[in-house]
Amino acid sequence: MARALMIQGTGSDVGKSTLVAGLARAFARQGLRVRPFKPQNMSNNAAVTADGGEIGRAQALQARAAGVAPSVHMNPVLLKPESDTGAQVIVQGRRAGSLLAADWMGKKPDQLPAVMDSFARLAAEADLVLVEGAGSPAETNLRAGDIANMGFAAAAGVPVVLVGDIDRGGVIAQLVGTHAVLAPGDLSMIRGFAVNKFRGDPRLFDAGMDEIARRTGWAPLGLVPWFRDMWKLPAEDAVDHVRRNAGAVKVAVPLLSRIANFDDLDPLRLEPGISVEIVPPGRPLPGDATLVLIPGSKATLADLAFFRAQGWDVDLAAHRRRGGHVLGLCGGYQMLGRSVADPEGIEGPAGAAAGLGLLDVDTVMSPQKQVGARVGLADGVPVTGYEIHIGRTEGPDRARGWVTLDGAPEGAQSADGRVRGTYLHGIFGSDGFRRGYLARLGASADGPDYEAEVERTLDALADHLARHMDLPRLLSLAAAV
Repeated sequence: MARALMIQGTGSDVGKSTLVAGLARAFARQGLRVRPFKPQNMSNNAAVTADGGEIGRAQALQARAAGVAPSVHMNPVLLKPESDTGAQVIVQGRRAGSLLAADWMGKKPDQLPAVMDSFARLAAEADLVLVEGAGSPAETNLRAGDIANMGFAAAAGVPVVLVGDIDRGGVIAQLVGTHAVLAPGDLSMIRGFAVNKFRGDPRLFDAGMDEIARRTGWAPLGLVPWFRDMWKLPAEDAVDHVRRNAGAVKVAVPLLSRIANFDDLDPLRLEPGISVEIVPPGRPLPGDATLVLIPGSKATLADLAFFRAQGWDVDLAAHRRRGGHVLGLCGGYQMLGRSVADPEGIEGPAGAAAGLGLLDVDTVMSPQKQVGARVGLADGVPVTGYEIHIGRTEGPDRARGWVTLDGAPEGAQSADGRVRGTYLHGIFGSDGFRRGYLARLGASADGPDYEAEVERTLDALADHLARHMDLPRLLSLAAAV
């Protein structure tokens, strides 16, 4: 019979996803069949499963840590924001429609059967299910109909460990304050707490751990120091992509308002010969960039307007005149063409707009969504990746497709080869292609084997948690489900 334990946080970005990944690797190394599970996630950084479904990128990393293939049941409800007030709803890997936030509040209880079904499927094949919450259970205004935190924990009978983030300050208030606002039934689900992202001498917080335990009655399960190599793991939030290297070749990435699948950047951050600069709204694209990389977008037309509103279209044209390189991935590829049209309003209000005009192609959105893992060639070098997009792109520059998938040309490029686009995500994870592409930009591409580095980092994370968390006690707290 499987056991389950849920990791919830006092807020977003306290490290829940990373802790679940590290714990999954640690317990899997003990011989347990571990499965990660997140009832509801909100992210435009999606991963593709073998059957063509979509889940949050964090759950794909957790599956990898557990040594199993990603499954749509590891994240049965995925919300992909399309605007400030609406999102596409993915249920068990498939698009179920789009809803405004106000409508979702009334509809989310309807997803509990799918959540419980997926959880049962995972439990049937596991010794241990590690469940990740979303946001914070202290958002009691969201408790009615909740399927992401205490609503799920109570429905499934899964005990909870609450995690606070000391790096942002006020961790005692985070944990004790959560204890103060939760209803008695929800409080009864919490078995212990942990404090994450500590810097300095841990003895200095002994009294703090004691204070939290005294005020809450929860068992202290670990004071986890900052994991310095965390940046080497795929990030779920674009804001995590701070510059790590100061290489001579600069890659500038405009931070789109609906940026999606920015894990494309992860392998580039490990290359010492380049620097990846995320350009926030309101700042110009740097004039000394060698490559401007336009990433994916969940709402291409909206982000095309956003791109122009920042003046980046002018900066990009100047970059092109200077002989700079441009690469568009998925939505970024669509923006580089002559036009983008969404006649049925699939990604937002129906409409059309002129593209950036750097590729002689046009894109029309259509309801059919292309989702799946892909294997092929890029510049004649083997690559693996995935597609996850709507829209069909056609035009003369497609005749210079530089990617081949299933024997067919894919993508487009300008006559001089300096402007390129493709629908293939994850292309830089293929070491041979990445090194060859960067070498043509003049960068020394001598970074580590990307996939091997991710594996080494997951092992190091598991070792880190084994040193600083009470793993035997955590396992003992997991309840049979």
